[in-house]
Amino acid sequence: MNKWTVAALAAVFLTTACGSQDNTNSKPAIPADAEIEARVEKTLGTLTLDQKVGQMLELQIDALGAWGDDGRFHLDSVKMDSLLVKYQVGSVLNCPGHALSPEDWNAVIGEVQRISMEKIGIPTLYGIDQNHGASYSIGATFFPQNLNVAASFNPEIAYRAGEITAYETRACGGPWTYCPTLDLARDPRWPRFWENYGEDAYVNAVMGVAATRGMQGDDPNHVDRNHIAVSIKHYLGYGMPFSGKDRTPAYISPADLKEKHLAPFKAAILEGGALTLMANSGSVNGTPVHASREFLTEWLKDGLNWDGMIVTDWADINNLWQREKVARDKKEAICMAVNAGIDMCMEPYNVDFCTLLKELVLEGRVPQSRVDDAVRRILRVKYRLGLFDQPMTEAKDYPRYGCAEFAEFALRGAEESEVLLKNVNALLPLKPGTKILVTGPNANSMRTLNGGWSYTWQGDADRYAQEFNTIYEALQQKFGAGNVSFEPGISYKMSGAWWEENEPRIQQAVDAARRADVIVACVGENSYCETPGNLDDLNLSGNQKDLVKALAKTGKPIVLILNEGRPRLVNDIEPLVQAVVDVILPGNYGGDALANLLAGDANFSAKLPFTYPRYINSLSTYDYKVSERTATMEGAYDYSADVKVQWPFGFGLSYTTFKYSNLTVTKPQFAAGDSLVFSVDLTNTGERSGKETVMLFTSDLVATLVPDNRRLRAFEKVELAPAETKTVTLKIAAADLSFVNAKGEWCLEPGDFRAQIGTEVLKITLN
Repeated sequence: MNKWTVAALAAVFLTTACGSQDNTNSKPAIPADAEIEARVEKTLGTLTLDQKVGQMLELQIDALGAWGDDGRFHLDSVKMDSLLVKYQVGSVLNCPGHALSPEDWNAVIGEVQRISMEKIGIPTLYGIDQNHGASYSIGATFFPQNLNVAASFNPEIAYRAGEITAYETRACGGPWTYCPTLDLARDPRWPRFWENYGEDAYVNAVMGVAATRGMQGDDPNHVDRNHIAVSIKHYLGYGMPFSGKDRTPAYISPADLKEKHLAPFKAAILEGGALTLMANSGSVNGTPVHASREFLTEWLKDGLNWDGMIVTDWADINNLWQREKVARDKKEAICMAVNAGIDMCMEPYNVDFCTLLKELVLEGRVPQSRVDDAVRRILRVKYRLGLFDQPMTEAKDYPRYGCAEFAEFALRGAEESEVLLKNVNALLPLKPGTKILVTGPNANSMRTLNGGWSYTWQGDADRYAQEFNTIYEALQQKFGAGNVSFEPGISYKMSGAWWEENEPRIQQAVDAARRADVIVACVGENSYCETPGNLDDLNLSGNQKDLVKALAKTGKPIVLILNEGRPRLVNDIEPLVQAVVDVILPGNYGGDALANLLAGDANFSAKLPFTYPRYINSLSTYDYKVSERTATMEGAYDYSADVKVQWPFGFGLSYTTFKYSNLTVTKPQFAAGDSLVFSVDLTNTGERSGKETVMLFTSDLVATLVPDNRRLRAFEKVELAPAETKTVTLKIAAADLSFVNAKGEWCLEPGDFRAQIGTEVLKITLN
């Protein structure tokens, strides 16, 4: 059995029928440690109201210092005294604009901690965005972005990447990170699509638990010096903005919120032990999440019996009055957010939060007990991290930082995350000695391989990652410099907006193609992050499409490389090419991984963790409602509703082939409290070793709410030699088949279900 199998995501308690139920977890999400709780209470009892509200504030590091003429960031003693010390600030976040070396991180965080301990007596909780490795640290190991990790369908990659990220973050002195991101990437227009583990709730849950355990370790009460605290984000429903634009309102059915969007967060807390959580910046169904007591306290803290801490996203309490218009002013916004359940405010440049919150407490508008609860949660995280006993860790104690072992793992992770989508007449793997033209705007850039959150917010890997290989450089090394030529045809305007391109030079690429045997056309997107990555057209740029169309006219076979943070539409150029590989955002070793795969030195094994759309007006997910796909009706009312995609969720090719057979289940007729064990034989019918992700899908054939087309319930990645057969078993609880009904209740209804693994299908029945 796969050790990363996540327990039933249906309800806190396994339900046996529709109806009312206790929404409260019967045991603590993280068992309390008596010694830590005693220390928390003792410290809390010594704090004044001023000190308590200070602990609830988080400031950006830029507010405390500036860059010097020596090219290093220096803390300003006056700013430190007037902000950090005077207001007893509890947390500082992020890097000052761009990546620092471990030694410079040690100097900055070390000084913050020294001042905090000497002048405040409480360590600072320092947080850094380390989204695919220690991504604000020079020399750290960069892994594929989360969407790639999901494409690997290998939770060990999420776990080990988390471990290494934690180790290298601790080398820099950082104890806390704002990840993993567990929003469901269900709208490909959204610019943060690539930060998540794809569109499916279960995949996000499994990967989220693995990443959380990797970063925090197995004991959330005692996080050692090689691990860090996570902040799972962005709770709740952030990934489905109605407009497709970042930080804009979402409208999601209450059933989907509870059944799908809550699931990864619930798993990361109950099974991963996540210590902190970041709230969604926007609103859901008209209610800003930062002001929702239902979401923050009733569902999360009380519902899961969770004693962790909730932090805002960037300036999001201000947005309650400045953008969302649900509060008259900042003071009312603070009142709403803190009473809803916010524990720490990421301000990030102003300290008036402290003054205003104190006034609210003295006026009785925010209960003293709510402030005490928030500070208790903040102190608890700091004690669990051991910061009171050892507030600082240093690079000298982490000799494996950026080591060859970590790099090798990142390379293997990238190889398992790049998806082969088309391979007509076995064009791939390319034979040694093949004359290759490498072209396209993504062919010779580290920035495009890494995406955002890479050395800088918007991603500036070309500046910091010159020691690594672009796709062009990796192919040169693999196939020989004399066999690989480069003519971009299209290039990005690196000094402009992420989407801007320079004047096309398509004819030069066409001329170069005539001297090649195969064209490797690398297209997609430049790096971006968050709101600056908003777009108005999901189509691949016109220039890039024109490049592929012109190259196709040469008659030379084309390998289309998609290097993108979200699926850009390619329906008009896909028929013109013989092979397609979506490398997504594979990180610093993505070029080397692709070269190994194209040469056949490694085998493709990744699957799409999202549905790749074919048309802009036909965006869908694999678990669409069955009524969304309707055949033409008879009579005058003639219409057709269809779900058309470029490539479906879970699709991905290999250099070998696999056959499924003999699907069985232990209990074809089952009861609500049963466990179901499915077994299937998997055979490698090709001539190469390969890995296959075995996926179990179920479909509820009749339900009191329109059922989903199908749902992924379990998966396991298996490696087989040629002609080898393995029996794979996947276990689920009957409760996994439940759903949230129209009353908001978890419901498991009697009736028939369809179960499918690969090409094998069987029926199971709940009596």
